[in-house]
Amino acid sequence: MPESYTANDLLNAIASASKTLSERKDEINRLNVFPVPDGDTGTNMSLTLETVVENLAHLPIGAGSAEIRKAITTGALMGARGNSGVITSQILRGLCEGSVGYDALSTESIDSAFSHAVEVAFQAVRKPVEGTILTVLRDSAAAAKHARKKKFSVDEALEAVVTGAYASVQRTPELLPVLKENGVVDAGGYGLAIFLDGVVAALTGKEGPLGDELAFARSTMPKVEIEQVNDWEGSAFRYCTEFLVHSDTVDEEAAKDFLTTGGDCDLMVGMHPNFKVHVHTNRPDEVLGWFLNHDSQISEVHIHNMQLQSAARSEGLAADEQTARKPLGFVAVAAGEGNAKILKSLGVDVVVSGGQTMNPSTKDLLDAANEVNADAVIIMPNNKNIIMAAQSACGLSEKPCAVVSTTSVPQAFSALFGFDEEASLDENVEAMTEAYADVRTGEVTHAIKDSKDAHDNPIKDGDVIGIADGAIESVGTDVSDVVMDLLAHMDAADADTCTILAGEDFDDAAFDALVERIESAFDDLEIDAHRGEQPLYPVVLSVE
Repeated sequence: MPESYTANDLLNAIASASKTLSERKDEINRLNVFPVPDGDTGTNMSLTLETVVENLAHLPIGAGSAEIRKAITTGALMGARGNSGVITSQILRGLCEGSVGYDALSTESIDSAFSHAVEVAFQAVRKPVEGTILTVLRDSAAAAKHARKKKFSVDEALEAVVTGAYASVQRTPELLPVLKENGVVDAGGYGLAIFLDGVVAALTGKEGPLGDELAFARSTMPKVEIEQVNDWEGSAFRYCTEFLVHSDTVDEEAAKDFLTTGGDCDLMVGMHPNFKVHVHTNRPDEVLGWFLNHDSQISEVHIHNMQLQSAARSEGLAADEQTARKPLGFVAVAAGEGNAKILKSLGVDVVVSGGQTMNPSTKDLLDAANEVNADAVIIMPNNKNIIMAAQSACGLSEKPCAVVSTTSVPQAFSALFGFDEEASLDENVEAMTEAYADVRTGEVTHAIKDSKDAHDNPIKDGDVIGIADGAIESVGTDVSDVVMDLLAHMDAADADTCTILAGEDFDDAAFDALVERIESAFDDLEIDAHRGEQPLYPVVLSVE
């Protein structure tokens, strides 16, 4: 294997490694366990390196080593995104500065470059934490130093660095408790190992030597739930603020001292006249104002609301988990955004829009069953008029499919509580059917023509009617009055719980008043109230 690498070889290797990191950024992002996502580690690192590659692409053919080093350090500084991106930029700066004075790649130049990278990167972080990208960098440098002492060949030294990086990544959970608690390795350290692996693989023509040994990190992709809370308890600071500072005179130490007073995760890297600033703060305006008031110009300002980032990331993780292949999935029919949201929170994979006035077809249900990424599917029609279509869809499905014949959304709620992920399809159909057997459903709507109720009493067009399990039991002119009468017909006094869903035309004030009225009338009845947002039916309820 040749070990005399040209500058062009190195440029192509960096570009190849950047591409690899970009392709695997989502994999790295999934390892991020901290409650402040600060963007995503893989995304930030890949964007930083993409800017480096863009800078290198603009170099003239035959550019010298000094031009190449400047293109790398400038591109990394200007393109650094997030905490991980800024630290990556300093690692690259250190590697470049540490290789000055060496005309060719050698074990000596590799050792020098990594030793200096450790020095620069650790200086950039005021409070280094073990078990992070800094630890992986330091262990990689130690591997380079060992290779130099043992007089390894260049290829052997490069592979030793990659081996050291991956081994260090595997140790990060032992150094950082939050990683061990969540069963993951450090995202930034893993990203660095992938990048080094990519560079070395491109140079030597070999695959990364330890690729398969990190299968737990690469393939299982642990999913960490980041709890979303309204008062953002995950961090004392809300805004991730980063920007470039251009100044020949700004006092670097004074600036760093200021940054510590108004936030955390603060970094200021670079040198006169160009710096990169990153900080988490509640007052980005004050941070920007400080530099503007100290003879500085600013550019490339990025301010991210980390609370919103956390919410988006949690939704993404939930979506990932829902799309993962599983033994048994669910399709349910429902009208109303609120009802759909509740069903999905209970484990339904696909909600088909439909109800009393819009019954989905067999094809609609079959398409939904095919969309579910599961070995088998249960369909809950939630309307007696949809049961036959659901059965037909199951008969046409290429995957095992069965119907749990719910006739209302509240019945589906109860049925889902009977699901056992360890049980078979048939066993779950039986258990879920039994789970909703005692659920009585009530529906309140308006009559669209003259008719008679279950007791042969007249109904006029426009009357409010209450339907209990398919029979019109109550007639009146006020929704709340009809609900109370309907509950009496449904023996609510003998029930334990009542689920009540507000329709899209039943406003919050009326809904709250109704819930209070039910609580006053039925002391021992537990009320579970939600906005179902179903059309045409101001109230849908159930008792059990």
